[in-house]
Amino acid sequence: MSKKQSDDDTGTVTTFGYGTARATPDLMRVTISIETRASKVALAYGQAGERVAAVTDSLRSDGIAGTDIATSGLSVRAETVWVEGGGSKITGYVATTDLTVVLRDIGETADPGPATIIANCVDAGGDDVRLGGLDLGFADQESLLARARDAAWDNALAKAQQYAGRAQRTLGPVVEITENTASAVPAAPRLMAVAAPMNEGFGGAPVPVELGESEISATIRATWHLTHPLT
Repeated sequence: MSKKQSDDDTGTVTTFGYGTARATPDLMRVTISIETRASKVALAYGQAGERVAAVTDSLRSDGIAGTDIATSGLSVRAETVWVEGGGSKITGYVATTDLTVVLRDIGETADPGPATIIANCVDAGGDDVRLGGLDLGFADQESLLARARDAAWDNALAKAQQYAGRAQRTLGPVVEITENTASAVPAAPRLMAVAAPMNEGFGGAPVPVELGESEISATIRATWHLTHPLT
């Protein structure tokens, strides 16, 4: 084979593929905060502990395992006011504790469902409860991501075949495959909320939590050798 023929037979094509996979979330992470105020640090801290214990007892009575309840934040800060001519004056102390709770049974047949579990926490903690946020996700995210990768590969391959055909070449062996891991993040719905003051119970039916559908995406970059079609 001559050098010219060898050069003509070399070449590559690189394409980017994008794929998604959608499913109904089957996992929920809820942030529940307890915020108490008192005239002394010890009082605020002690009251926060009592409220946290009440909330965790409620969670356990609703079937949430201790391994799915984690303290994710703890702080005590002073509250101050500005006094004309006297500077900053401490008026009290605020103790805050954050709990991250994982709910693994959130489907329509869940008993109790996530809305009821959250409402029971609010009822147990009273006016000191704050709801910091809610994230929906997947217990088996990897299988959903695998489907997104397959779709991304099919997308990249179809493009490469189209370009090869237009160039009157055929696809040879794959030279390189690179996954853009930054894109492999679930685009899950997110609900942010703050608890309203409640006097007795949770005031009727729990606020519904709609699961909807969530999406995971994958992006790849693939390179193939180009060869002349056999004649």
